[in-house]
Amino acid sequence: MLEMLMAGGWAMVPILICSAVALAIILERFWSLRQNTVAPPELGEQVRTWARTRKLDPSHIDTLSKNSPLGELLAAALSVRNRPREIIKERIEDAGRHVVHRLERYLNTLGTIALISPLLGLLGTVIGLIRMFLAVMVHGIGNAQQMAGGIGEALVCTATGLVVAVPAYIFHRYFRSRVSGLVVVMEKEAIALLDELAAQQQPDPNATASNAAVRTVRPGVTA
Repeated sequence: MLEMLMAGGWAMVPILICSAVALAIILERFWSLRQNTVAPPELGEQVRTWARTRKLDPSHIDTLSKNSPLGELLAAALSVRNRPREIIKERIEDAGRHVVHRLERYLNTLGTIALISPLLGLLGTVIGLIRMFLAVMVHGIGNAQQMAGGIGEALVCTATGLVVAVPAYIFHRYFRSRVSGLVVVMEKEAIALLDELAAQQQPDPNATASNAAVRTVRPGVTA
């Protein structure tokens, strides 16, 4: 295998570097995009319980924001929980853009590797063919070893570029899809919390009716 890679010439160096970077990104994204790491299943219900029982203080919100990307999103809503619904929604959207940007970290690099690896392989192919034709010009067509070396370099570079590009493209699409699914889950939890906070801001109809009755019975007393 090592001899085959060395047969590809110097054009194999950038291809091998791309393969190492792609492998590192794939392993890191598998670790970072786990469901329990990004959006813990029970976190949304727990935060809504906190909001319902008014057990919210700065330490709770600060700890929540450091818990996970979903926790950061919910903490952004809780930090302005006493504001109107529109302001809470805007804060969630602002925090969501930052969270999604971090979830998509390195994916552009992985997509770039999937794009340039075949081009690097093509470059190695062209260099191999040039070497072959130069060998023909110098030694004539009778030197089969020189011709075989140029053809081998071309084929090895092409194959290696495709071997790196295909998995990189597959995992790039997979991680994009995974991020989209996690974003849908986080949006669902954020909307549920937004509805909970908005419901708490609504006036109590029983209290309103009681105050109206007091004003009717005792018109001289301000309720």
